[in-house]
Amino acid sequence: MDSAVYALIVNACIAGLFATAFAIVRVSYPEQRYVTWFVLAYLVGGLTPLSELCVRLADDATVFMILSYGSFLVSILLLQVGLAALAGRAIPTRPLLLLLLFGMVDRALIWNGPRNALWYEIAYQAPFLLGTGVSTVIAVDAVRRRRGPLWLALAIVSALMTAHFLVKPFFAATFGSGSTAKTYATSSYALFSQATGGVLIVTAGLLTLLLVVQAAMGRSISESETDPLTGVANRRGFERRAIPMVAAARDRGEPLAAILFDLDHFKRVNDGYGHATGDAVLRAFARMLTERLPACAVVARLGGEEFVAVLDRTTLRGAWLAAQSVRATLPAIATHLPPITVSAGLSVLEPDDTLGSLIDRADRWAYDAKRAGRNRIFPIPDPVVDAQTLRTA
Repeated sequence: MDSAVYALIVNACIAGLFATAFAIVRVSYPEQRYVTWFVLAYLVGGLTPLSELCVRLADDATVFMILSYGSFLVSILLLQVGLAALAGRAIPTRPLLLLLLFGMVDRALIWNGPRNALWYEIAYQAPFLLGTGVSTVIAVDAVRRRRGPLWLALAIVSALMTAHFLVKPFFAATFGSGSTAKTYATSSYALFSQATGGVLIVTAGLLTLLLVVQAAMGRSISESETDPLTGVANRRGFERRAIPMVAAARDRGEPLAAILFDLDHFKRVNDGYGHATGDAVLRAFARMLTERLPACAVVARLGGEEFVAVLDRTTLRGAWLAAQSVRATLPAIATHLPPITVSAGLSVLEPDDTLGSLIDRADRWAYDAKRAGRNRIFPIPDPVVDAQTLRTA
């Protein structure tokens, strides 16, 4: 068995392994539907080296020549669909369909062209070059949107693949790609094409697989750290995000505040209007917190009708003003929901505080606010107390 044929067999096996790996991810994470495009891409792409082998063995190689070219082009286009979905972009349906049409027309026009002629080889590789160019654009856009270092690596590999298809025509014209499709498999060009192409395809495939697994795991982590009813963080997600904030504030010597919100008489809402309405109130209140509090705030539902927010670079007075904004807006939370009020407790970071002690202190102040008559925020900062005294004097 010559080395070029061996490379074709290896590439077919690699495509099958990647198709299997992506299929396992698809079954393991059913919500990651776009992974199906990668499964199809590698299944179809695996037909390319197999078709090249059949070209060598068949008496009439026409069908296998068409299958080799078509499967490779379609697999590249399927990869672009999957990459666009993975990157969170709209699928470039029209450009990809135009590229497919261009590839079909292009191949038909050069079907009986002179192999090894530079213009023929450039025309043959043009659709593949454009296809990998789309991959590069998608990956570079993901890098610009700060989607992570794996996208940068994929952008580099995609650019190398594009360069690979750019160089191949010159290699074929210089060293020859075989006088016929049958002799291609034994040519030095075939070895160069399959070996270098195989390395790039494996590298791109591994990076794509890592990105898919990273996205799937990230989604699983996000779901495990999100309160399913309100969409804000649950206790686990809150602790994961808030603990580093506390440590950073202490290290930098910056203020940090916590607000614990407790909806007043919430049991009456459930008893009087039903749990569906109560759930709607909780969702509306969580939405209000994310809208009214600063974007940097970590907002979570601790359970029941208790919510918490941690705000960095915030003093006691700043936390009081933020909580007051929520309290004042709450009566107009939604016209179709029953009226409700909220009590809140505040605490600011002290030198020996942990996240737990910070929240416990805010919880005690919220309890005091309820004992004092509810619908208020404790403690009231001194400047606010002074201003209220002057207004009533």
